Amino acid sequence: QVRLVESGGGLVQAGGSLRLSCVASGRSISVNGMAWYRQAPGKQRELVASITSGGSTNYADSVKGRFTISRDNAKNTVYLQMNSLKPEDTGVYYCTIIGWRVWGQGTQVTVSS
Repeated sequence: QVRLVESGGGLVQAGGSLRLSCVASGRSISVNGMAWYRQAPGKQRELVASITSGGSTNYADSVKGRFTISRDNAKNTVYLQMNSLKPEDTGVYYCTIIGWRVWGQGTQVTVSS
């Protein structure tokens, strides 16, 4: 059974940066596409970025040019580097295995103006 654990969230001022990590345990995720989602208070969960097993990436328009998703298969870990953060980036960030109903507990990101 696979388990995902996110970390790296926190409180940051607008314009700042954070790096989120998602560590998988229980099985290798090297052959899986992975994605980061976020959920702001009172809003639906939305896709932020995804990465295929081959390393191809895709981003929501709202984060293009500011966020970078990457993976380290040797560490069974997926990252989300977030730069030039804005207050509207505030929310709980979750990672998931694409096509699986597996989610981590999430990590809170709060961007102050």
